[in-house]
Amino acid sequence: MSDWPQIDGAQVYLVGGAVRDQLLELPVHERDWVVVGGDETRMLAAGFCRADSEFPVFLHPDSGEEFALARTETKTGAGYKGFAVQAGPDVTLEADLRRRDLTINAMALDQQGRLIDPLHGRDDLENGRLRHISDAFIEDPVRLLRLARFAAKLGRWGFRVAHSTHRLLQQMAASDDLLSLKPERIWREMEKSLAELQPWRFFEVLQRCGALQRLLPELDTALGSPAGHAKQSEADKFAALKRATGISTESHVRFAALFYPLLGPGGDVQTLVRQLRAGRAYADLLRQLQQADRGGFLAAAPEALLNTVSGLKSQQQPHRLAGFVAAAKALWPGPMQRLAPQIELACRALAEVDARQLQATGLQGAELGQALRQRRLQRLEQWLRDADLNGEESC
Repeated sequence: MSDWPQIDGAQVYLVGGAVRDQLLELPVHERDWVVVGGDETRMLAAGFCRADSEFPVFLHPDSGEEFALARTETKTGAGYKGFAVQAGPDVTLEADLRRRDLTINAMALDQQGRLIDPLHGRDDLENGRLRHISDAFIEDPVRLLRLARFAAKLGRWGFRVAHSTHRLLQQMAASDDLLSLKPERIWREMEKSLAELQPWRFFEVLQRCGALQRLLPELDTALGSPAGHAKQSEADKFAALKRATGISTESHVRFAALFYPLLGPGGDVQTLVRQLRAGRAYADLLRQLQQADRGGFLAAAPEALLNTVSGLKSQQQPHRLAGFVAAAKALWPGPMQRLAPQIELACRALAEVDARQLQATGLQGAELGQALRQRRLQRLEQWLRDADLNGEESC
């Protein structure tokens, strides 16, 4: 390949997720490289700059892609940072591949396009297996989260956790190392998983191995007993999340579909999002759902409907209403069949009854606001009556 990166005195290989996704014929969004036979002096001489103070990772001067010196890692202490790193020109490609988490992430391509696969990752790729490389897998608790995320990413293609790997996950879930994970790290993997094709598989894997009970005990309790490794639950505990995934690609919508039942109309949103380290968009949507739930929105009372829509509809943030509707459809599919067209009517009432129409009558300030609200409510009530009289279904 003519555009293959070159470093004097070293061999460069494409590794990891880029190779995996290329073999799966999935889009490759980022490429990672391993340099065998190189050292820091060679990398800096080639124009690379150091990207990490702890690991021998360098950034390409033009593409910004990451190039790592081949390395090995040895467990030296507790937690996910308790590792000693050995890097240098004597570390082989195979040794570097063996330090990785899963066989499907431990393949490499050379400049001629030849696959280097000493751990049979391609076999696992073809058979839909998420399989660990060695028992050293249990030494890094982050790997449990990453595996759960890969289940969310690849579950659509039938990928499942290998039985031997599931047994290791159970050991990891019971270990104190799991509790060394910082909330920010857990949230990072959770948020990435929420954006995947089957986000519920992230939580399934965590629950089946016992990790969810230790990391998110309230969610684990709300979901009920795990169905067991590689089994479907009789009642689909992830039904709302699955509906949300079919409706929206937005992570905060999917998050709300899973976590709102935990809170209900009176739960403490601030405590939940602070514990999880979730962002403002996640908190805002949960609060919007609570306000609608408390305010009679589901009963389809015209005033509650107008209150909800007017509170959400904003020219500065037009996505707020769309996100709310998507989450509401996932959480309350029955009522939302009736409410969805009524929301459209409420939007029309807000748009068609303009403040300027009433300003011409001399109304100002609070009187203007009250009159505007009353006029919009009357318009909405009339439209809803007309829809009923015409025999239209509210769906």
